[in-house]
Amino acid sequence: MLRTFADGHLFGSVTGTGAPQVLALHGWARSHRDFDAVLAPPGAPPLRAVALDLPGFGVSPPPAEAWGAAAYAEALAPVLDDMDAPVVVLGHSFGGRVAVHLATQRPDAVRALVLTGVPLLHPLDRRSRVAVGYKLVRRLHRMGVVSDRALEAARQRHGSADYKAAQGIMRQVHVRAVNETYEAQLDAVRCPVHLVWGADDTVVPVEVAQRALARLAQGDLATYPGVGHLTPLLIPTELRSAVVACSS
Repeated sequence: MLRTFADGHLFGSVTGTGAPQVLALHGWARSHRDFDAVLAPPGAPPLRAVALDLPGFGVSPPPAEAWGAAAYAEALAPVLDDMDAPVVVLGHSFGGRVAVHLATQRPDAVRALVLTGVPLLHPLDRRSRVAVGYKLVRRLHRMGVVSDRALEAARQRHGSADYKAAQGIMRQVHVRAVNETYEAQLDAVRCPVHLVWGADDTVVPVEVAQRALARLAQGDLATYPGVGHLTPLLIPTELRSAVVACSS
């Protein structure tokens, strides 16, 4: 059932009875519903969990300014305060970025992390995301030669699908997010971190997880052949098992 959190600033769902001990954070342009089959699958007891719509996604309103993952984590502090801490945080993709910041901002409140398909580091073969043509249009726009409409048309031609779909402040959040990396946070995390990856993830390749693992004080990595990026939908049972192992 959908309910409000943090004085009405966030929306999400609660499963199980009693104080929640699992916090689930979804990926970019997704919602709390991605975790339905992880937290409360048919025929299995529901986990005591909160699955949120992060600000700007689902039905949670967007932030007032272009937040990075750290500010997203700070906004979740009131939710943690109402849970059975320390909690297990399950983070997929963008939600995993937020989870890593939670673990460093509130180490007392986070027992373990389960991270899946999270772009914690840039891929080794990462090429410039900015096309030469767009760079030129952007420069001409700054000089006053190109109109706002022409600049937006160039953005639509050269931007990623997520960038094109984002509107208003969320487009600025997206630009900030794709340029963040988390070396300092990975080095600082002290709780156990379980990395669960699709071996065929082309959005965040396994090599990203392997390099992230090398920076963790306590970590392990499980990969699943034939599985892509949307692991909460593709391997919910495996994610649930990782969460349960951390919770017991």
